[in-house]
Amino acid sequence: MKRQTKIPDCIFRSRFALFYSVLAIYVLLSTLSRISFLIWSWTNVSWQGFSIIKSFVLGFAYDIAVGLCFLFLYNLYLLIVPKKLIGSAFDRVFTYAYFALNLFIIYFSLIAEFPFWDEFGVRFNFIAVDYLIYTYEVVSNINQSYPIPLIIAVLLGLIALTFWLLKKSRAFTYAFHSQINFGKRLLNALPLMLLCIVLISLLTNKQSDYNNNTVINEVGKNGVFSFFAAFRSNELDYDKFYPQINEREAYAVVRQQLLQNNQSFASAKPEDLSRITSGGVENRPNIILVTIESFSGSFLKAFGNTDDISPNYDSLANKSIFFTNLYATGTRTVRGMEALTLCVPPTPGNSIVRRPNNEHIFSIATIMRHKGYQPYFIYGGDGYFDNMNTFFGGQGFDIVDRDRGNPLSDEVSTRRYQIADDEVSFENAWGICDEDLYTQSLKYADRSFATGKPFFQFVMTTSNHRPFTFPKGKINLPQGDRNGAVKYTDYALGKFITEARAKPWFKNTVFVVVADHCASSAGKWEINIDKHHIPAIIFNLPVAPIKVKRLMSQIDLMPTLFGYLHWNYTSALYGKDINQTQASKDRAFIGNYRTLGLLKQNVFTQINDRKQVKQFNVSEQNQQLKELKTLNQALAKETIASYQTASERFKNGQMKEKRTNN
Repeated sequence: MKRQTKIPDCIFRSRFALFYSVLAIYVLLSTLSRISFLIWSWTNVSWQGFSIIKSFVLGFAYDIAVGLCFLFLYNLYLLIVPKKLIGSAFDRVFTYAYFALNLFIIYFSLIAEFPFWDEFGVRFNFIAVDYLIYTYEVVSNINQSYPIPLIIAVLLGLIALTFWLLKKSRAFTYAFHSQINFGKRLLNALPLMLLCIVLISLLTNKQSDYNNNTVINEVGKNGVFSFFAAFRSNELDYDKFYPQINEREAYAVVRQQLLQNNQSFASAKPEDLSRITSGGVENRPNIILVTIESFSGSFLKAFGNTDDISPNYDSLANKSIFFTNLYATGTRTVRGMEALTLCVPPTPGNSIVRRPNNEHIFSIATIMRHKGYQPYFIYGGDGYFDNMNTFFGGQGFDIVDRDRGNPLSDEVSTRRYQIADDEVSFENAWGICDEDLYTQSLKYADRSFATGKPFFQFVMTTSNHRPFTFPKGKINLPQGDRNGAVKYTDYALGKFITEARAKPWFKNTVFVVVADHCASSAGKWEINIDKHHIPAIIFNLPVAPIKVKRLMSQIDLMPTLFGYLHWNYTSALYGKDINQTQASKDRAFIGNYRTLGLLKQNVFTQINDRKQVKQFNVSEQNQQLKELKTLNQALAKETIASYQTASERFKNGQMKEKRTNN
């Protein structure tokens, strides 16, 4: 006869002992991670006592909610399993298996937050959601960046240690021997289920975004909760979430701001942004646009770096049109691609590159094709990642990539060329090394030159990306280090220009070299302006080298190039030729997937998905922000109008090429 152990009548020494023990462990570890992140980023914290306390209180609520979700099925199991099965073999197997799996997920999510915080300075967000889609790149990147066997061993060790502690505390004994009846189980289980449902229903990630300080906001969040919040809100409807003004007024404001000195509107329709640009006697050289992964302005000697990690870019900048006051529109590669090709402000939610119905949009490719160019998109990874191939193919680009068998969208009709294995000397999770990529650029430039037509290439590098690995013996810095990756990508750029000089097409080829975004965007503010500052040069134009100090963002770079080439064309772009724009109209669009901003006249106007409008004075010396108590209504209207019209135009198909006469 089975011997029964008498258990005191207490919820912590009952059938629910394991439930409460694991919930307590999760909340404790989540709180410790919260403290760790606060200490980790202490230099970026605005030390406001009440705000920090509020973050921890909110964080505790998030932790309870997530912990109850992790244990929801076990709570239901405890309620419905009949008394006679308590302590049986089935009960033990189910309990051990359930907690082994749950603890694995719990510990993995907690550990994974630390490298994510190191890379982005925030909790899990839409980037983590996006990465789940591209398992090959992400799993390979993790495998190349971190010791996977060791991580798995640590996770299994933590599970074993937790089981040992639970046994020492007799939680398993209580769970398997407490013979409480259904009524008592219901009194325990039902309030916990209701509390879980109430917390999940009432809590939103936005509630923790109450402060101007990014670290305080992010510290208060829970990584798992943030992950699923991002999963639900990856697409944001501007009309629903953001401040608006009258539509007619919005278009009037935008039309007034977009018109250049050498432009006239194609029609008097209020919603028609098409402008006829008069350039003069045109020059149509070959154009190679090199977009360098994560290449912050802070890496350059011109902006104060003393590590000598970008000697080739520094040298080219001194021989080029060098834009010293240019900002990335976003914090991801797809945002840089969107800005450089579509020349539009960063609309909320996902980049247009990743959205459906993004083919045949009026872009720089539209203008290029009308000038006789055949655009190429050259990428060292698989362009399936982040929907790149579908986007570029939809704008008429021919595709050159690694092609791992992922087909192009049915909406795309374009040529695709595979980078063969025998053309690759080094490759990591994200793609081939920059040297091999530039070899592809030279190869297709030779082919295009042989046809007698001018060519345009959009070349996207990958070497300056974690795991920061590259061919050995090229530079004097170690593998796996950010500075090493920067110096290698700079070395490859210098080698590329040297090899291009020997080509018959070089003299008639213009090189535009720009970053897609900065290496990091984390800092004190929800949007950190200095973490969007990137370099850009136009090299090999027959003009004297010059530093252009005018304020601009990525969307203005290609229209400015068209100005230097004296092109005549019709534009439906939001980007402008900085040399044909009044200085009073200089502005830079800077945003992330939820918060959108406009920098103009040392004032940064920020709008968000809580329909809030805030303005900050920007220090010229260190770009620190000081919130203004009184709004500049003209700048507020311009900011809202720009983002409102851009969002509406994409949503309603007004950005499509067919909407513009060319």
